[in-house]
Amino acid sequence: MRSVLVIEDEPHMRQNIAKLLKLEGYKVMESPNGRVGVDMARTHAPDIILCDITMPDMDGFTALSLIRSTPTLNTVPFIFLTARGEARDVRAGMNMGADDYLPKPFTTTDLLNAIEARLNRVQSVQESAQPTFDSAEPLERLGLTPSEAAVLLWMAQGKSNADIASIVCTSVATVKKHAQHIFDKLGVDNRSSAMLIAREALAAR
Repeated sequence: MRSVLVIEDEPHMRQNIAKLLKLEGYKVMESPNGRVGVDMARTHAPDIILCDITMPDMDGFTALSLIRSTPTLNTVPFIFLTARGEARDVRAGMNMGADDYLPKPFTTTDLLNAIEARLNRVQSVQESAQPTFDSAEPLERLGLTPSEAAVLLWMAQGKSNADIASIVCTSVATVKKHAQHIFDKLGVDNRSSAMLIAREALAAR
């Protein structure tokens, strides 16, 4: 049974989403704010996370940052649930590692389709041949320079920017610059999407 963590401070909204997903056969965990949600994610490692942006105690952006900095969670699909006025802020969230967003109010079909699309993408990667990380050369075939490919190789293994900077003997600022070039060349908005593409390329070598 696939599990969904719903981080939403509005009780009625949270309960409605949880009820819907349970009827669809998902195991659902509920959190009233980002701080509790991060703790629950680190303890139970859900298959996908749905998260509101504006919440007391800890907002969705901070929750996303903490979740993406946790090695066991950095590829877990993360979908923002946003009020219409927050949609303009979504680009920042996508750059931080969110995979998708749904503007409120959303339909049942929109919600289920978004969840299924992200879970199916992860499953297809998991079912493919396992990637090997002994060489960055396959990543150069994605149109990356050797330096960018080296950064993506370590990124695909869940290393942080600081870790990568230490490994390849450069600065964190340089790693961030390479990461942005990687995102642009791969046509993605965030780290988790780049990691999935890298792992697919390394598995298909």
